[in-house]
Amino acid sequence: MAACAFGFTFSLIPLYDVFCEVTGFGGRTNETPLELTAVAGDERGITIQFLTTVNQYAPYDFESSVRSMEVVPGEIYDAVFFASNLSENNKVAQAIPSVYPIKAAGYLNKTECFCFNNQPFEAGERKEMPVRFMIDPELPDYIDTITLSYTFFDIENVAAL
Repeated sequence: MAACAFGFTFSLIPLYDVFCEVTGFGGRTNETPLELTAVAGDERGITIQFLTTVNQYAPYDFESSVRSMEVVPGEIYDAVFFASNLSENNKVAQAIPSVYPIKAAGYLNKTECFCFNNQPFEAGERKEMPVRFMIDPELPDYIDTITLSYTFFDIENVAAL
């Protein structure tokens, strides 16, 4: 009985990942770089808001260079984030993105993102981390604001495995 319970619990994480990928639930964006070419879209403006948080007990400072930007669907844009290792030890971090409204996640496409890979930091190091993205012109008309949120995690112990 205990082995079955453990197996079921262990399988929930990959099952949830598949569920989120298929349904778009959870506000997940692409996890690998896409090749994008700017396309003619409509001229409506979309506000992209950037939120940053650091997981509890993670020794980092993490922020975006701007709180928001106005974008036009079909154009390629760059945003810059900064992170600092506040500890006296080398660390490894990982950023996990999420998008709100959840429906917008499938329309936010990234070609470059620090969230695609683990980020090693030397003790006290500060990094500039770019994100290059495009909003698909097929974004539903009722969405005029998208929030892209990143949570920064210290994964030093996980990365060592």
